[in-house]
Amino acid sequence: MKRGGDPDDERLWAVVTATVRPLAGRAPPAPPRPKPASAAPPAKPEKAIRPGHPATRAAAPLARPGPEAIEPGWRRRLTSGREPLSARIDLHGLDQDGARAALTDFILRGAGAGVRTVLVITGKGALGDGVLRRRVPEWLGAAPLRSLVGGLSEAHRRHGGGGALYVTLKRRERG
Repeated sequence: MKRGGDPDDERLWAVVTATVRPLAGRAPPAPPRPKPASAAPPAKPEKAIRPGHPATRAAAPLARPGPEAIEPGWRRRLTSGREPLSARIDLHGLDQDGARAALTDFILRGAGAGVRTVLVITGKGALGDGVLRRRVPEWLGAAPLRSLVGGLSEAHRRHGGGGALYVTLKRRERG
């Protein structure tokens, strides 16, 4: 990739090339050709962009933000083992549709049973960027799980690290 000519860079390069001697038996490099002073690239005409056209849309992430992070004190109790994990689900080997259905059913049943903290094992995926690892926070932040999930954080290494998530569920309203 060729860069545009900055006058200071060109002067510095001229000094460097003037002080370099070619190897024995080799010819010196040809001097650089001077550029015309007024060789500005022609201006491109601006295109009229319609409202709603993809170029006018703001670059926003495709996914909605997931749930908030688990409170630091609660997370410390989970990682130290002082707060037990009530349940766990392993989504390894499932496709996205199967994993979403299994996760939704798991969270709904857990919330109905009064479970407070669960471990969701997604796996890291190939090269540490697995589809389930990315999608589970989105699913937890969408209906019908959004109203049940209190927080979400990456699990401690002994619980799966980057391939697992701690999920806290909100308390059931007594009525």
